[in-house]
Amino acid sequence: MTSPYQIDIVRPDELGASERALWTDIVRDDPAYASPYFRPEFALAAGKVAPHARVAVMHRAGQIAGFLPFQRRGRLLQPIAAPLNDYHGVIARPGEGPGLDEARGLMGASKAQVAGWVGSDAPGPRLVERTCLLAHAPDGWDAYMAERRREHGKYFKNKDRSRRAFERDCGTPAFRFADRSPELLDRLIELKREQYRRTRRHDVFACGWTRDLLAALLEAGEGEFGAGLSVMEWEGETVALTYGLWAGERYHFWFPTFAPRFGRFGTGGVLTEETIRWGAGRGLRSFDFGFAGESYKKYFCNGSQSVLEGEVEEPGWRAAASRALDALDRRPDSALARIRASARRRFAVIDACETTPWARLAGTAAAAAAFARRSEAAA
Repeated sequence: MTSPYQIDIVRPDELGASERALWTDIVRDDPAYASPYFRPEFALAAGKVAPHARVAVMHRAGQIAGFLPFQRRGRLLQPIAAPLNDYHGVIARPGEGPGLDEARGLMGASKAQVAGWVGSDAPGPRLVERTCLLAHAPDGWDAYMAERRREHGKYFKNKDRSRRAFERDCGTPAFRFADRSPELLDRLIELKREQYRRTRRHDVFACGWTRDLLAALLEAGEGEFGAGLSVMEWEGETVALTYGLWAGERYHFWFPTFAPRFGRFGTGGVLTEETIRWGAGRGLRSFDFGFAGESYKKYFCNGSQSVLEGEVEEPGWRAAASRALDALDRRPDSALARIRASARRRFAVIDACETTPWARLAGTAAAAAAFARRSEAAA
């Protein structure tokens, strides 16, 4: 069946003022697009540094029906700036944009990979539902923290003890928010790369352009859309760090990390608490913690959003082979299913980061070795 959509492919900086204004109006009017990743400012920053970053402007009946920011890796379609893109989808009024597989076909891609897809698509064998956790503070900091302490009093009493222990052993820490210094960004990346080495995960910053993206977002300034670093320091030494991205009333925690020697004080949780306090004071009302998983998130969060993760493929033998593998284990919570899902995520990250054959080969070999070790442990 012929699609009713026609598309124009442009670089993000080639969008006209009226197109950017329409994009902004769509995301402001629809709570599903509250995340700063949906803003045109994010796509513009990504377009400066992310390899093969483009926007599909989708037309229907002579009118713009929506926008899809994306990047290409051969015939593979990914969200723009993947893997540094936690939410994505067709930016369109309700019911006006195509679904993921139709978008893939319009773009002439053999496969589309997504990690946090928001749209009308339904979960299926290749698209699974995942939960992202949110801390809502509609009435400000005091009301939010009072509600959280009623729900999880023991956890936050432990956080209070952690603060006192830090002050007893080290001294009073200092906090800074919305910091945009290149030196602090470099320290964040240094700590994250150390963490990737310890956990044997693919280093998303080894390719270079991902660091440039975080730097470009910092240059967006502070306003309705912006980015900055929150830092907890002691005597000039970095104790804990997180990168934050915000738009409207939504803040997104990104790349939280801490110096290992301070880990016993629970400094990451302390910085999280102080960042929410700061954000609520400047009018932010929702704080996004990303995918559920790490246990600390449930204590801060009182809301959630469902997204889809996975891939869709054009009909053919590859798609048939994927369906056959899915049929081997239909239990999404089984050890095998979890390992396969983890492997898909790792390989998708490598495909997104690396643009040369040798880099992809090296990353794939390392991920395959890690996958084999986990498979043996689960057997």
